[in-house]
Amino acid sequence: MIKALFFDIDGTLVSFKTHEIPNSAIEAITAAKAKGIRIFIATGRPSVIINNLSALQERGLIDGYITMNGGYCYIGDNVIYKSNIPEADVRTIAEISARKGFPCIFVGEHDICVCQPDEMVRKIFVEHLRVGELPEKGFEEAISGKSIYQITPFITEEEEREILPLLSNCESGRWYPAFVDITAKGNTKQKGIDEIISQFGILLEETMAIGDGGNDIGMIRHAAIGVAMGNATDTVKQHADYVTASVDEDGIANALKHFSII
Repeated sequence: MIKALFFDIDGTLVSFKTHEIPNSAIEAITAAKAKGIRIFIATGRPSVIINNLSALQERGLIDGYITMNGGYCYIGDNVIYKSNIPEADVRTIAEISARKGFPCIFVGEHDICVCQPDEMVRKIFVEHLRVGELPEKGFEEAISGKSIYQITPFITEEEEREILPLLSNCESGRWYPAFVDITAKGNTKQKGIDEIISQFGILLEETMAIGDGGNDIGMIRHAAIGVAMGNATDTVKQHADYVTASVDEDGIANALKHFSII
Protein backbone atom coordinates (compact mmCIF):
# COMPACT_ATOMS: atom_id res chain seq x y z
CA MET A 1 0.00 0.00 0.00
CA ILE A 2 1.41 3.37 -1.00
CA LYS A 3 1.66 5.83 1.90
CA ALA A 4 3.95 8.52 0.45
CA LEU A 5 4.12 10.28 -2.91
CA PHE A 6 7.22 12.18 -4.03
CA PHE A 7 6.84 14.71 -6.83
CA ASP A 8 9.42 16.58 -8.85
CA ILE A 9 8.31 20.14 -9.67
CA ASP A 10 9.39 21.38 -13.11
CA GLY A 11 7.97 19.25 -15.91
CA THR A 12 6.20 16.97 -13.45
CA LEU A 13 3.87 18.99 -11.24
CA VAL A 14 4.34 22.26 -13.09
CA SER A 15 3.96 22.61 -16.84
CA PHE A 16 6.81 24.23 -18.77
CA LYS A 17 4.11 25.61 -21.09
CA THR A 18 1.67 27.19 -18.64
CA HIS A 19 3.99 27.50 -15.58
CA GLU A 20 1.12 26.19 -13.49
CA ILE A 21 -0.01 22.95 -11.87
CA PRO A 22 -2.85 21.45 -13.94
CA ASN A 23 -6.21 21.33 -12.18
CA SER A 24 -6.32 17.57 -12.68
CA ALA A 25 -3.09 17.22 -10.67
CA ILE A 26 -4.39 19.45 -7.87
CA GLU A 27 -7.57 17.39 -7.67
CA ALA A 28 -5.68 14.10 -7.75
CA ILE A 29 -3.26 15.14 -5.01
CA THR A 30 -6.13 16.47 -2.91
CA ALA A 31 -7.88 13.10 -3.24
CA ALA A 32 -4.70 11.22 -2.27
CA LYS A 33 -4.17 13.47 0.75
CA ALA A 34 -7.77 12.88 1.82
CA LYS A 35 -7.01 9.16 1.94
CA GLY A 36 -4.16 9.78 4.39
CA ILE A 37 -1.32 9.59 1.89
CA ARG A 38 1.63 11.88 2.59
CA ILE A 39 2.62 14.34 -0.15
CA PHE A 40 6.25 15.40 -0.60
CA ILE A 41 8.17 17.59 -3.02
CA ALA A 42 11.51 16.41 -4.43
CA THR A 43 13.20 19.14 -6.44
CA GLY A 44 16.50 20.53 -7.58
CA ARG A 45 15.25 24.00 -6.68
CA PRO A 46 16.30 25.54 -3.36
CA SER A 47 13.40 26.80 -1.24
CA VAL A 48 14.23 30.42 -2.05
CA ILE A 49 13.10 29.89 -5.66
CA ILE A 50 10.19 27.50 -5.08
CA ASN A 51 7.60 29.99 -6.28
CA ASN A 52 5.16 27.84 -8.25
CA LEU A 53 3.47 25.55 -5.72
CA SER A 54 0.98 27.94 -4.15
CA ALA A 55 -1.96 25.91 -5.47
CA LEU A 56 -0.81 23.03 -3.26
CA GLN A 57 0.63 25.06 -0.39
CA GLU A 58 -2.51 27.15 0.12
CA ARG A 59 -4.51 23.94 0.44
CA GLY A 60 -2.10 22.53 3.03
CA LEU A 61 -1.33 19.53 0.86
CA ILE A 62 2.47 19.34 1.19
CA ASP A 63 3.96 17.40 4.11
CA GLY A 64 7.65 18.04 3.45
CA TYR A 65 10.32 19.04 0.99
CA ILE A 66 13.44 17.51 -0.52
CA THR A 67 15.26 20.49 -2.05
CA MET A 68 18.59 21.03 -3.78
CA ASN A 69 18.46 17.45 -5.06
CA GLY A 70 18.52 16.02 -1.55
CA GLY A 71 21.05 18.41 -0.04
CA TYR A 72 18.47 20.19 2.13
CA CYS A 73 15.30 18.53 3.45
CA TYR A 74 12.69 19.99 5.76
CA ILE A 75 9.26 19.39 7.25
CA GLY A 76 7.52 22.62 8.17
CA ASP A 77 10.15 24.73 9.94
CA ASN A 78 12.16 21.67 10.95
CA VAL A 79 15.27 20.98 8.87
CA ILE A 80 15.73 17.21 9.06
CA TYR A 81 18.80 16.91 6.84
CA LYS A 82 21.36 19.24 5.30
CA SER A 83 24.79 18.61 3.86
CA ASN A 84 26.93 21.32 2.29
CA ILE A 85 29.61 21.04 -0.37
CA PRO A 86 33.16 21.00 1.09
CA GLU A 87 34.82 24.42 0.79
CA ALA A 88 37.71 23.08 -1.28
CA ASP A 89 35.32 21.88 -3.98
CA VAL A 90 33.36 25.14 -3.86
CA ARG A 91 36.56 27.09 -4.50
CA THR A 92 37.63 24.70 -7.25
CA ILE A 93 34.46 25.19 -9.28
CA ALA A 94 34.56 28.96 -8.62
CA GLU A 95 38.10 29.14 -9.95
CA ILE A 96 37.23 27.07 -13.04
CA SER A 97 34.15 29.19 -13.70
CA ALA A 98 36.15 32.42 -13.38
CA ARG A 99 38.86 31.11 -15.68
CA LYS A 100 36.55 29.68 -18.35
CA GLY A 101 33.95 32.44 -18.12
CA PHE A 102 30.77 30.37 -17.76
CA PRO A 103 27.93 31.50 -15.46
CA CYS A 104 27.67 29.80 -12.08
CA ILE A 105 24.91 29.86 -9.46
CA PHE A 106 25.78 29.39 -5.78
CA VAL A 107 23.10 28.43 -3.26
CA GLY A 108 23.45 28.95 0.48
CA GLU A 109 21.00 27.88 3.15
CA HIS A 110 18.69 30.86 2.62
CA ASP A 111 20.14 32.71 -0.36
CA ILE A 112 21.05 32.36 -4.01
CA CYS A 113 23.24 34.36 -6.36
CA VAL A 114 24.82 34.11 -9.79
CA CYS A 115 28.34 34.93 -10.93
CA GLN A 116 29.04 36.00 -14.51
CA PRO A 117 25.42 35.78 -15.72
CA ASP A 118 24.79 35.89 -19.44
CA GLU A 119 21.74 36.04 -21.68
CA MET A 120 21.20 32.27 -21.29
CA VAL A 121 20.78 32.62 -17.52
CA ARG A 122 18.24 35.40 -17.97
CA LYS A 123 16.35 33.52 -20.67
CA ILE A 124 16.07 30.32 -18.63
CA PHE A 125 15.45 31.69 -15.14
CA VAL A 126 13.35 34.71 -16.04
CA GLU A 127 11.47 33.62 -19.15
CA HIS A 128 11.36 29.83 -18.97
CA LEU A 129 11.36 28.98 -15.26
CA ARG A 130 9.76 32.28 -14.18
CA VAL A 131 12.11 32.58 -11.21
CA GLY A 132 13.06 36.18 -11.86
CA GLU A 133 16.42 37.95 -11.94
CA LEU A 134 18.96 36.33 -9.62
CA PRO A 135 21.19 38.59 -7.49
CA GLU A 136 24.58 39.00 -9.14
CA LYS A 137 27.77 38.77 -7.06
CA GLY A 138 31.49 38.36 -7.52
CA PHE A 139 32.93 34.94 -6.73
CA GLU A 140 34.50 35.85 -3.39
CA GLU A 141 31.33 37.53 -2.15
CA ALA A 142 29.28 34.57 -3.34
CA ILE A 143 31.20 31.89 -1.44
CA SER A 144 33.14 33.45 1.44
CA GLY A 145 32.08 32.78 5.01
CA LYS A 146 29.06 30.64 4.23
CA SER A 147 28.04 27.06 3.58
CA ILE A 148 27.20 26.30 -0.05
CA TYR A 149 24.69 23.50 -0.60
CA GLN A 150 24.35 23.53 -4.37
CA ILE A 151 26.29 24.93 -7.30
CA THR A 152 24.78 25.24 -10.77
CA PRO A 153 27.32 25.90 -13.52
CA PHE A 154 26.08 26.54 -17.04
CA ILE A 155 28.18 23.92 -18.78
CA THR A 156 27.70 21.22 -21.41
CA GLU A 157 27.64 17.51 -20.64
CA GLU A 158 31.15 17.26 -22.11
CA GLU A 159 32.41 20.02 -19.79
CA GLU A 160 30.66 18.29 -16.89
CA ARG A 161 32.61 15.09 -17.61
CA GLU A 162 35.84 17.09 -17.54
CA ILE A 163 35.11 19.09 -14.39
CA LEU A 164 33.33 16.61 -12.09
CA PRO A 165 36.45 14.43 -11.50
CA LEU A 166 38.13 17.55 -10.09
CA LEU A 167 35.40 17.79 -7.44
CA SER A 168 36.23 14.72 -5.38
CA ASN A 169 33.42 15.17 -2.85
CA CYS A 170 30.60 16.02 -5.25
CA GLU A 171 28.08 14.52 -7.61
CA SER A 172 25.89 16.01 -10.30
CA GLY A 173 22.36 15.86 -11.65
CA ARG A 174 21.01 17.46 -14.82
CA TRP A 175 17.35 18.35 -15.34
CA TYR A 176 17.84 21.07 -17.95
CA PRO A 177 20.21 20.83 -20.92
CA ALA A 178 21.95 24.17 -20.31
CA PHE A 179 23.14 23.55 -16.75
CA VAL A 180 23.94 20.93 -14.15
CA ASP A 181 23.30 20.90 -10.39
CA ILE A 182 26.27 19.95 -8.24
CA THR A 183 25.79 18.78 -4.65
CA ALA A 184 27.91 17.10 -2.00
CA LYS A 185 28.49 13.40 -2.65
CA GLY A 186 25.60 11.33 -1.34
CA ASN A 187 23.07 14.14 -1.68
CA THR A 188 20.43 12.85 -4.08
CA LYS A 189 16.66 12.77 -4.24
CA GLN A 190 16.74 9.13 -3.18
CA LYS A 191 18.75 10.12 -0.09
CA GLY A 192 16.06 12.70 0.58
CA ILE A 193 13.36 10.05 0.36
CA ASP A 194 15.15 7.95 2.98
CA GLU A 195 15.49 10.94 5.31
CA ILE A 196 11.84 11.96 4.89
CA ILE A 197 10.23 8.56 5.36
CA SER A 198 12.30 7.87 8.47
CA GLN A 199 10.54 10.84 10.09
CA PHE A 200 7.10 9.39 9.37
CA GLY A 201 7.68 5.69 9.96
CA ILE A 202 6.98 4.95 6.31
CA LEU A 203 8.73 2.05 4.59
CA LEU A 204 10.46 2.34 1.23
CA GLU A 205 8.07 -0.25 -0.19
CA GLU A 206 5.24 2.19 0.59
CA THR A 207 6.59 4.97 -1.64
CA MET A 208 6.00 6.24 -5.16
CA ALA A 209 8.17 8.79 -6.98
CA ILE A 210 7.21 10.73 -10.10
CA GLY A 211 9.60 12.76 -12.24
CA ASP A 212 10.77 13.73 -15.69
CA GLY A 213 14.42 14.84 -15.52
CA GLY A 214 17.82 13.21 -15.35
CA ASN A 215 18.06 14.13 -11.66
CA ASP A 216 14.87 12.10 -11.06
CA ILE A 217 16.28 8.77 -12.27
CA GLY A 218 17.71 7.85 -8.88
CA MET A 219 14.48 8.36 -6.99
CA ILE A 220 12.41 6.70 -9.72
CA ARG A 221 14.58 3.62 -9.33
CA HIS A 222 14.69 3.88 -5.53
CA ALA A 223 11.00 4.18 -4.71
CA ALA A 224 8.78 1.12 -4.66
CA ILE A 225 7.00 2.50 -7.73
CA GLY A 226 8.82 4.84 -10.09
CA VAL A 227 6.82 6.82 -12.63
CA ALA A 228 8.17 8.85 -15.56
CA MET A 229 6.14 11.62 -17.11
CA GLY A 230 5.22 11.34 -20.76
CA ASN A 231 7.37 14.42 -21.43
CA ALA A 232 10.43 12.81 -19.82
CA THR A 233 13.47 11.88 -21.86
CA ASP A 234 13.77 8.32 -23.14
CA THR A 235 16.61 7.73 -20.68
CA VAL A 236 14.37 8.57 -17.74
CA LYS A 237 11.54 6.45 -19.11
CA GLN A 238 13.82 3.41 -19.32
CA HIS A 239 14.17 3.40 -15.53
CA ALA A 240 10.48 3.77 -14.70
CA ASP A 241 7.97 1.11 -13.72
CA TYR A 242 5.32 3.09 -15.57
CA VAL A 243 5.26 5.94 -18.08
CA THR A 244 2.26 8.18 -17.64
CA ALA A 245 0.97 10.97 -19.87
CA SER A 246 2.70 14.34 -20.06
CA VAL A 247 2.23 17.04 -17.45
CA ASP A 248 -0.10 18.89 -19.84
CA GLU A 249 -2.16 15.76 -20.54
CA ASP A 250 -3.15 14.93 -16.95
CA GLY A 251 -0.08 12.78 -16.30
CA ILE A 252 -0.21 13.03 -12.50
CA ALA A 253 -3.91 12.15 -12.27
CA ASN A 254 -3.44 9.33 -14.77
CA ALA A 255 -0.59 7.79 -12.77
CA LEU A 256 -2.41 7.93 -9.44
CA LYS A 257 -5.50 6.36 -11.00
CA HIS A 258 -3.44 3.68 -12.78
CA PHE A 259 -2.04 2.46 -9.47
CA SER A 260 -5.37 2.87 -7.65
CA ILE A 261 -3.94 5.53 -5.36
CA ILE A 262 -7.14 7.49 -5.94
